[in-house]
Amino acid sequence: MNYKYILFDLDGTLIDTNRLIIESFKHTYKCHLEIDAEEQDILKFFGEPLIVTLRRASEEKADEMFKTYIEYNESIHDSRVTLCRGIPELLERLKLAGCRMAVVTSKRKKTAIRGLALFDLLKYFEEVVTLEDTEHHKPHPAPLLKALELLDADPAAALMVGDSIYDIQCAHAAGVKSVLVEWSAAQGFQGNGLEPDYIAKNADQLLAFIGAE
Repeated sequence: MNYKYILFDLDGTLIDTNRLIIESFKHTYKCHLEIDAEEQDILKFFGEPLIVTLRRASEEKADEMFKTYIEYNESIHDSRVTLCRGIPELLERLKLAGCRMAVVTSKRKKTAIRGLALFDLLKYFEEVVTLEDTEHHKPHPAPLLKALELLDADPAAALMVGDSIYDIQCAHAAGVKSVLVEWSAAQGFQGNGLEPDYIAKNADQLLAFIGAE
């Protein structure tokens, strides 16, 4: 096996929350800024902490917007979230192969646990590192380093799997190899000079990189 410790991003990697996030941003921007936000503008910042994105839109109204976003997001959550293709089978095969797994996400713990529980995925993960667990967040290496610490993992035997530039930057800063999955809507790799170690078009390719086929 090439990697024993697999660290997964959540949104866009394990579960498809694209519609949930886009609708929540559109609702929030419309309520507070009277803006009809374009989907492509929202996609640019997928993967970073919510409050950072909202402060970019309005520093003055960010805290109020955060509350609106959370309330609306939670009200529509279960009807807007689906599983990414092949994820249950992927996680089961990794578990059988002896991989130890954790989730590393910029989401709040309550919402992250809710999304994982919705599809009975919690049983595959020893740890779930969320927004509340570290002072700094992706692309800072702190969340990934926290997960490695909790797993007592060797960084050389670890692999970060995510769908956004923030996941790849986080892995790079932590000295961990990275996989960019191409089944997400996240954007932001054009011309930034940072490349993932692997690119996976589907779950079978990811298994091959890990060496758990």
